[in-house]
Amino acid sequence: MKKVLRSNFEPGTSRWATRRAQWLALGLSDADMEKPKIAVVNSSSELAICFSHLDGIAKVVKEAIKAAGGLPFEIRTVAPSDFIVSAGAVGYILSARDLIVNDMEIAVEGAQLDGMICLTSCDKTPPAHMMAAGRFNIPTIIVVCGYQPSGTYDGKHCDIEDVFLGATHKLMGKISAEQLQGMSANAIRGPGVCQGMATANTMHVVCEAIGMALPGSAPVLANSDKMFADVRQAGARIVEMVLEDLKPHSILTPGAFHNAVAAVLAVSGSINAVKHLQATAVETGLDLDVFGLFEKLSNKIPVLSAVRPNGEDTIEAFEQAGGARAIMKQLGDLLDLDAITVTGKTVRENLAGITVANEEVIRPVTRAYSYKPSIVILHGTLAPESAIIKLGTSKDKTLAITGPAVVFENGLDATEALKAGAIKKGDVIVVRGDGPKGQPGMGGSAGMVIFALDALGMSADVGLVTDGQLSGLCNKGLTVAEVSPEAAVGGPLALVENGDRIIIDVEKRQLDLDVPAEILEQRRARLGTPVLAKHKGYLSIYQKNVQPMSTGVVLIDNK
Repeated sequence: MKKVLRSNFEPGTSRWATRRAQWLALGLSDADMEKPKIAVVNSSSELAICFSHLDGIAKVVKEAIKAAGGLPFEIRTVAPSDFIVSAGAVGYILSARDLIVNDMEIAVEGAQLDGMICLTSCDKTPPAHMMAAGRFNIPTIIVVCGYQPSGTYDGKHCDIEDVFLGATHKLMGKISAEQLQGMSANAIRGPGVCQGMATANTMHVVCEAIGMALPGSAPVLANSDKMFADVRQAGARIVEMVLEDLKPHSILTPGAFHNAVAAVLAVSGSINAVKHLQATAVETGLDLDVFGLFEKLSNKIPVLSAVRPNGEDTIEAFEQAGGARAIMKQLGDLLDLDAITVTGKTVRENLAGITVANEEVIRPVTRAYSYKPSIVILHGTLAPESAIIKLGTSKDKTLAITGPAVVFENGLDATEALKAGAIKKGDVIVVRGDGPKGQPGMGGSAGMVIFALDALGMSADVGLVTDGQLSGLCNKGLTVAEVSPEAAVGGPLALVENGDRIIIDVEKRQLDLDVPAEILEQRRARLGTPVLAKHKGYLSIYQKNVQPMSTGVVLIDNK
């Protein structure tokens, strides 16, 4: 029986006639218009190296779709690159994630296309593509478009992490301007996302682990023969998925989210994956507490790899060892092996016969890098809803600190205080106002504080608490991020004053403000009803509509 496509309008109707006129003028034939119509979602941009190669990938994937009997239509979205777009306002980064989803909706749902191939790259495109797949529920494959090759400087490996860290070390007087300039000139040697297990590569692993990318496709060197082979396979597979009617709601199940969370914990991935997965669950219509899932699995899933910044292994070594598929193979029965993937097969079937190429890079569960949780969700009087801390692979990382608060309204002021010697061992730095509504869009100014502490050798001796997010490259010290509710909406973080006793205890999952309740009530009365700083343009729309951290900070409440 011939598949009925939603894109094929009834002949003789107005919609059929007007669209046919448009598409005939584009050079399409009546036969073309009967084929499965596939959106090729492309965030190509000349602004950033992470997106600069996507036009070439789009060309190849369109050829593969045509060869498989489909009709590809390339659509464009905004291309948010953290190091580029944040120059105007750091809030543009996270807020762009949801803008991409809505941008896709206008083209894909407006034109009633039959399926999607999403060319996923820098940090915010992978979650945006998963969120869109969950919202639209049409056959979708996410194509991982690869990491950038790095270079060397002064005889040592050099990538964007070194430049990011080095910039703050230079500010603190620990390296020279010439050294930073040399690192910057050598860190990136081609297109693709940042090296290391930062947010982009973490989310690429997530796309495969959750079943939305082809097995064995993440991570991958950008523009490599392997990447283009995966691209062609995806182009052929998406046409089959449309004809099979295999949709995201059959893939994005609770079991699939279990697998994605397990993979993030096993690679000690970016904490940003927590909110991105929660947002995907919300957009998919699942009543699923991803924060709770991280809590549940954190003590069960060991750390099986140590890619920079968690250890000294490179992302190339991780790919060569087998990447996401090898991590999943090692996790084995700790996964939901019956979850369906874009192949139409289960995880169990996809992993059958797979071996791990290097068990020193991707270790078995019996010989893990660490059996401590790599990501921990905290609660307490300072974080009634949630807060997140990343432990990484360190077996001797500080797990608790109790000390007086030193409060700042932005990370730059905190960094200057560190430079001036105003912060002492045992203090707990508070950086607030960086939350979803306060920034708006979530800031990451605490990142420079982390690197400043590292430059001064104080990472193990000073706590840091913020309602902002952290770069996936930040993996040092006892740093608690994404405290919710945020300060800007009157969360307890807004009530903290210098000298207040703050308790961070990872083993107890505790983040407390040790101040009597009656004192806090007096402070809240003085503070009054929170008033958000006004913004213009898109950020004002985002600020008014963004939902709390418990939703993954989705822009629109779909309930």
